[in-house]
Amino acid sequence: MSRAHDVPDRRLLLKGALAAGALAATPTVASAVPQQKKAAPFVNPLVRNRADPFIHRHSDGFYYFTATVPEYDRIVLRRSRTLNGLATAAEAVIWTKHPTGVMGAHIWAPELHRIGGKWYVYFASAPAESIWDIRIWVLENANPNPFKGTWEEKGQVRTAWETFSLDATTFTHRGTRYLAWAQHEPGMDNNTALFLSRMANPWTLTGPQIRLSTPEYDWECVGYKVNEGPSVIARHGRLFMSYSASATDWHYCMGLLTADANADLMNPASWSKSPTPVFTSNDTTKQYGPGHNCFTVAEDGRSDVLVYHARQYKEIVGDPLNDPNRHTRVQKLGWHADGTPDFGIPVADTATDTEVAS
Repeated sequence: MSRAHDVPDRRLLLKGALAAGALAATPTVASAVPQQKKAAPFVNPLVRNRADPFIHRHSDGFYYFTATVPEYDRIVLRRSRTLNGLATAAEAVIWTKHPTGVMGAHIWAPELHRIGGKWYVYFASAPAESIWDIRIWVLENANPNPFKGTWEEKGQVRTAWETFSLDATTFTHRGTRYLAWAQHEPGMDNNTALFLSRMANPWTLTGPQIRLSTPEYDWECVGYKVNEGPSVIARHGRLFMSYSASATDWHYCMGLLTADANADLMNPASWSKSPTPVFTSNDTTKQYGPGHNCFTVAEDGRSDVLVYHARQYKEIVGDPLNDPNRHTRVQKLGWHADGTPDFGIPVADTATDTEVAS
């Protein structure tokens, strides 16, 4: 997701203050900007046993949270006026998998978006009778409150091929809506690559789809050759698309694509790829397999926040997909002097098993 269009650029804020003569008496820059109430430190893990987290900060002042549940059988939603409050917020089931047929298995990676005055959920699922034929599906709710109203099934997002596809996210840039997702391309020697397309409406692609990235570096090909879980943030005249790579054990990590804001996003050459991962497991903080992130902003409306999942241990018995302990985590997203994101390292736990977030 991109919260870019919701948050003014810091430089624009400062320029506006200068233009208004706010610095005429040469006070400090800090005094020219209204002081915000300092938010409480983040509590981590924020939400236990919730993978592939997605947090949408809405204009009503609430943070809306959804994620993959370990049973892979439903879509859940919770909300809070603070990020920490999501830890203890009541959770509602807004949709449940079908007992047979399409949308009957592997309900994965839901994202909640507000588009054209309606709510949309993008998620991946497979038929109950063929659980690995995973595709992208969309739900729509016209009620202003996504906990109420009816979630209508708008159907499958049709891409260029009927192949394994998942992890759809949507964003707008300069008036155009795009969908980014992961899919297996026929004839390619990998599990999934990243693709981008314009959208005719929230459930329909239009025009060509382009391939942005394929697993090519060693760190993208451990266990499985995977690029998945794209998420977009726009800052400092550029668009940054994070994504996740490799198998979902402790080798899971994040990479980064970058495009100039003035470039044609539908030209693959507009996107450059970082040759090294930007976010990885850390033995010091005891966080393993960080990934499938999204971006949001803190309560001050300006500070960028990284949302992701990770496990608290390295060794997994059996298939990692059967291990339920990928927990949702949040931490400050920093910025390097050159304007690129500084992901840092996955922070250590601060919550105990009995702690209640503020």
